Amino acid sequence: MLEWPEKVTIKEVGPRDGLQNESVEVPLQDKVAWINLLSDAGYSYIEFSSFVHPKWIPQLKDAKEVAAMISRKKGITYAALVPNRKGLEGAIDTDVDEVSVFMSASDTHNKKNINKSIEETYPILKEVVQEAKLEGKSVRGYVSTVFGCPYEGAIDTDQVARVSERLLDMGIDELSLGDTIGVANPRQVDQALHEWKQWLPFDKLAMHFHNTRGMALSNVLVSMQHNITTFDASLGGLGGCPYAKGASGNLATDDLVHMLHQMGIETGIDEEKLKEAAVYIQRVLNKSLPSHQMQVVNKERV
Repeated sequence: MLEWPEKVTIKEVGPRDGLQNESVEVPLQDKVAWINLLSDAGYSYIEFSSFVHPKWIPQLKDAKEVAAMISRKKGITYAALVPNRKGLEGAIDTDVDEVSVFMSASDTHNKKNINKSIEETYPILKEVVQEAKLEGKSVRGYVSTVFGCPYEGAIDTDQVARVSERLLDMGIDELSLGDTIGVANPRQVDQALHEWKQWLPFDKLAMHFHNTRGMALSNVLVSMQHNITTFDASLGGLGGCPYAKGASGNLATDDLVHMLHQMGIETGIDEEKLKEAAVYIQRVLNKSLPSHQMQVVNKERV
């Protein structure tokens, strides 16, 4: 018999990672209303936006306004992505609970994404982490393309470990490893996690899967067998990386929650309220969301 965790933590990244790839601009009031619906659904963590330059991600240009207008609930961590010190200043001004720094395990993708090599990125992120800590903020670190890169192909597990260790040495509180283009398969995830156990503290580890080829849920199952119980997800399967060709939707929160609940694993998330939030953003975007749960909902609504 396989052993499963009693509880899993799901970190909602839809308002940031989900919306950043949408070409249709979502009005500020709709973003705020959607995040408030998410807050009512039972999450403990919502990444609501990113303090990047509007030129790079126009969809998230209203991060400060979103932060000021959402109804923050006690017990929920409201987090935002920051690329550098200037972004951190914006995040601190709006009193975010946690800041997230990010980089890639692939040098080419890192250059495409933030216009800097991996080595050039370290001192910038170190400054952000140190300043955030001085402000009393917790810090999360994202490492993308850990299973494959659209430019370099397969990425060595050693390279992922080296980048991850540098971030952990900076003092980040949690490390999220991302399958940015959704190329990972369960056997690959199993092998990689076996190797990363030699270097990385799994109690600080989260996984961030994309469902490009339909393997996100199976990769979650493998990760849980390695005692990983924190996963990033985006409601309805929204999202992708603007700087990674082929990086379609994230692991869908609603699919993940449904699977875990059917397995008797607690998430703290209310599926009915989750559905309400998914229907709302689907209407705002004027398109069907790709998650399996929303396909069921949409058929029922016809």
